[in-house]
Amino acid sequence: LWTMLYPTAVPRTLRWLCGFLVIVPAWLALDWLYRLNSLYLLLVLTVVWAADIGAYFSGKRFGRLKLAPQISPGKTWEGVLGGLIAVTALTAAHSLWSGIGLITLIPLCLAVGIISIVGDLTVSIFKRSAGVKDSGSLFPGHGGVLDRADSITAAAPLFALGLGWIGVGT
Repeated sequence: LWTMLYPTAVPRTLRWLCGFLVIVPAWLALDWLYRLNSLYLLLVLTVVWAADIGAYFSGKRFGRLKLAPQISPGKTWEGVLGGLIAVTALTAAHSLWSGIGLITLIPLCLAVGIISIVGDLTVSIFKRSAGVKDSGSLFPGHGGVLDRADSITAAAPLFALGLGWIGVGT
């Protein structure tokens, strides 16, 4: 919702509350995935990375239609499509390897890929609202540590819920 209403100011108290409401479920989901089977943790991470890498390269090559120019000027709809194609390819490979059916795994991983993009945009809104362009210089060429974590914090809880819905870990 916030991405559609941008630019809107995000009050300081609301930033703290949202931070808590993002970090706690993400931590719980990542911990549960690790305890369940570290391969599930690796899968959610690779889904997020595939979405990010696919979006970057397809957006650079084919990108014309801006996704959310006021929030993240470099993101394009072509990048989103490329990211989701990368997620589909990764998921198909994982399905063959793990034996989890494609009909079950692809919708879950596509939803995780989409929510990772929304997570990235949402953190960009918070950074812009706080007047911070980058969240550090630990990773040259990136927006900082938050750019490595923003998508994961959004994706991990959905992935964990999805695994529960399909009966994994129950």
